[in-house]
Amino acid sequence: MRNLFLLAIMVQTMIVRSQDRFPTLAGETATGASITLPTNGKEWTVIGLAYGQKAGPLLEDWYEPAYLRFIAKHGLMAGSYDADVYFVPLFVGMNKTAYEPSMRKFRKSADPEIVDHVLFVKTDIEPLKESLRLREKDVPYFFVLDREGRIVHREEGGFTEEKLESIEEVLLD
Repeated sequence: MRNLFLLAIMVQTMIVRSQDRFPTLAGETATGASITLPTNGKEWTVIGLAYGQKAGPLLEDWYEPAYLRFIAKHGLMAGSYDADVYFVPLFVGMNKTAYEPSMRKFRKSADPEIVDHVLFVKTDIEPLKESLRLREKDVPYFFVLDREGRIVHREEGGFTEEKLESIEEVLLD
C-alpha cells in the first residue's frame, strides 16, 4: 500500500512539473522589434536559452539546423506543425554590459533569415534558474511550449540530431 501511495505522489509531481509555465521574458531582435515570450500565436513555441559565455557558441550551433527544420520547413515531416522559434542569449549580471556590443556584432554578421528569431534579453538570472531549473551556465537549454505557455518538453546541451528530432517529435504530437 505504501508503494502505491509513493507512486501516486511521484505521478502527481510529474504532472505538476509537466504543467510548468515558461516565465515572461521581454527582449528585442537585432532589427529593433520588441518581443515578449512566451508568445501565444502559433500552436508551439520553441525557445533556446543561453546565459553563460561557453553556452553562447553552443546555442549558435543550433541556429542553422533548427532554422532549417522548424522555420524553413526542410525535412520529411517539417510541414506538419506550426511553431514560433526563438534563440535567446541572456545578458545577466556583469555580462549585461556586453548587450549593445553583442547586438551590434550580431547585426553585422548574422544571416538575415535568422535575425528575427534571435531575441536579446537583459535580465536577472536567479528567478529563471529557479523556475526553469537551469543548473549549468555552460550549456544552452531548449523548451517546447504549448499555446498557453506550458513547458511540454525540454532539452539541454549542445546540438545533436537526436535532440533536434526529439523536439520535432513533440511538435508532431
